[in-house]
Amino acid sequence: MICALGDLLLDVIVRVDEPIAEDTDTYGRTHVGPGGQAANVAAWVAELGGRARFIGKRARDPAGRILREELARRDVDVAGPAVEAGTGTVVSLARSDGRRTMLTDRGTAPDLCAEEIEPAWFAGCDLLHVPGYSLVRSPIAEAALRAAAIARQAGARVSVDLSSTRAVRELGIARFRARLAELRPETVFGNEDELDLVGEVEADAVVRKRGALGCAVHGPDGNVSVFAAAPAEVVDTTGAGDALAAGFLLGGPDAGVAAAARCVARMGAFPP
Repeated sequence: MICALGDLLLDVIVRVDEPIAEDTDTYGRTHVGPGGQAANVAAWVAELGGRARFIGKRARDPAGRILREELARRDVDVAGPAVEAGTGTVVSLARSDGRRTMLTDRGTAPDLCAEEIEPAWFAGCDLLHVPGYSLVRSPIAEAALRAAAIARQAGARVSVDLSSTRAVRELGIARFRARLAELRPETVFGNEDELDLVGEVEADAVVRKRGALGCAVHGPDGNVSVFAAAPAEVVDTTGAGDALAAGFLLGGPDAGVAAAARCVARMGAFPP
């Protein structure tokens, strides 16, 4: 069982194939579906044959009910408190060259408190995955630290995705590193910019996500293993890193790059 603690959001993806024109129309393709880094990882774990549980604060508003149903349809367990309103939304502007910009409203997700964490949520948990987004805001950061302590007591391992250079900078690199050290993750995921910003981290495996180049796995002994990306026709890169993380945690690097290739071949961060 892999548990992922963090955000369940509405993902609105807008792919434009031309420069955005001001004060008039720009044409493109749109996709609306579930998202949020923790939810993405949980959904891909289930898609790839693993048992998955999403842990987070969510809303019971119309969008929140739809997102909850999408997780249930994919056999993802859901744990965490629910409030009446406040489902967050991410609008991703995706370009044909694979680059994207995200406009993010996390809604009620960062309001998860340490006091709301229940040990029963971690029953059967083999690994707790914590996106960096869950470490950069309070009170969810304190909730993530408490969750990791409970999960470890139950024998689970911990993995972290660095998530966002902007989020790390806003918290402060030193504070982020301190929270990372307190979590003591066995596996850390990050892209080139994120890992360069955060600097050296202690982990059994540091997975450098390299986009179209695949990934590189750095071991504690200094050895580096490089894994090429699996062939794919890139439609949308949203969620590719989360699919890679899910595959890696379930089956290693080859499973990770294969899952990422499946993700980029269609619009949306969730599996079909």
